[in-house]
Amino acid sequence: MSTASGSCLCGDLRFAAQLPSKWVAHCHCTMCRRAHGAGVVTWAGFQQQRVSLHDPQGRLHWYASSPCAERGFCSRCGSTLFFRSQRWPGELHIVVANFDDPLDRAPQVHVFYDSHVHWLPMPEDGLPRKGAPGG
Repeated sequence: MSTASGSCLCGDLRFAAQLPSKWVAHCHCTMCRRAHGAGVVTWAGFQQQRVSLHDPQGRLHWYASSPCAERGFCSRCGSTLFFRSQRWPGELHIVVANFDDPLDRAPQVHVFYDSHVHWLPMPEDGLPRKGAPGG
């Protein structure tokens, strides 16, 4: 079984995810943009039990970014690496930019596109552009 691994900026927190991933998506929601200081964040979804962490210094901390969701980050360098939510039980979402290894698929969709920023040009890439669920 192949894996893709990666780390935070300082390297103290490492992870390995067993492939295949469940999905890969570009997220344009306000919370992701603020958490990462970026116009868009690309995530890969995995079953949580298929992800292993190497955190000997205990650097992984979780921030409750909303009543039903948390973002995992390195307490040393501040890198946001993970997202988990009651909305997707058993899944762990990992920031694609923090992988050292290639994933098994390219991004498949833009999500929360109805809240995208207008200052970052989004060229047509042929991917579906979905708004907020239920929106």
